[in-house]
Amino acid sequence: MIELDGSAKSGSGTLLRHAVSLATMLGEELHMWNIRAKREKPGLRPQHYQAVLACQDMCQATVTGAEVGSMEIRYKPGKIIKGGSYNWDIGTGGSTTMLAMTLLPLACFAPEATTLRIVGGLFQDFAPSAYHIQHVLLPTLAKMGIQAEVAIERPGYAELGGGIIRVKVEPVKVKIKPLQPLKAGEIKEIRGIALASHLKQAKVSDRMAQECARRLRNQGYQVRIEAIYDDTALHAGAALAIWAEAGNCRFGFDQAGRKGRRAESIGNYVASNFLQDIRAKATVDRYLADQLIIYGALADGITEYIIPSLTEHVEANLWLVEHILGKFGAVAELTGNRLKIKGIGYTR
Repeated sequence: MIELDGSAKSGSGTLLRHAVSLATMLGEELHMWNIRAKREKPGLRPQHYQAVLACQDMCQATVTGAEVGSMEIRYKPGKIIKGGSYNWDIGTGGSTTMLAMTLLPLACFAPEATTLRIVGGLFQDFAPSAYHIQHVLLPTLAKMGIQAEVAIERPGYAELGGGIIRVKVEPVKVKIKPLQPLKAGEIKEIRGIALASHLKQAKVSDRMAQECARRLRNQGYQVRIEAIYDDTALHAGAALAIWAEAGNCRFGFDQAGRKGRRAESIGNYVASNFLQDIRAKATVDRYLADQLIIYGALADGITEYIIPSLTEHVEANLWLVEHILGKFGAVAELTGNRLKIKGIGYTR
């Protein structure tokens, strides 16, 4: 059994999502307590609750204690991870991308292709945007042998949600490959999308795009940001995302709109933080820095890359993979900003 104190390190929902995912893959029972104990609203929120239920669906697990607000669960996975088609509705503006990222490692090792249709929020603070998943994370994972794609069927924002993404994942051929981007190349063009739903009159997309592009062009970059106005979302909202290739490396940054957050402020914030990661001479952005850890720990060989800085999510994920996968040989070592992960060569 995996015993896990959810208040360790950041005490965030990341520990829960990855712990349930890894327990499912290993076929080991999980007992987790103090779930999200350090958060303002501790315990399972709707998006975390749905993550547990979704993992349960994919492997026919037995779960006790899983309900909104619960701070302790016991999770006993079934023996088989099933692919096929699934449909989940978080019921709030909770992150669809976080749920997708919980299930992606499972789908990689299902015996058949997997399609996940998830309803909830696509763009909000403290979660990767659907655009970052599309244009940064998945192209990077493709170099590790993971074939997956994300389609946005309808935008949705915090707090109301109602957005829809569809994720398609092909089974990994034998094992995940290690990744070793140790030097970023030259950025030839920065691309992006400025999205606004039901806000065309205020020209929100144009204003976000123009301010972001202005900041980046002032630093000598070629920039192409598409302004999109949407009227299919169930409520008003906005989001700006940018990304770029730098040789065999990818970087991105994004921010969602919210009441009182001006379009120009979003454009400036996204450009400034993107530039910050680039200037750190990293080979991944601050989001990829922690997102790749679980895949590096599962890969067959040594994964190594340069992170922009040590975040609480990086620290928590490194601790978690060693706590759960260390007995199988996983080792994580951070020297300065250089992260080295010895994977276990996981196979189903």
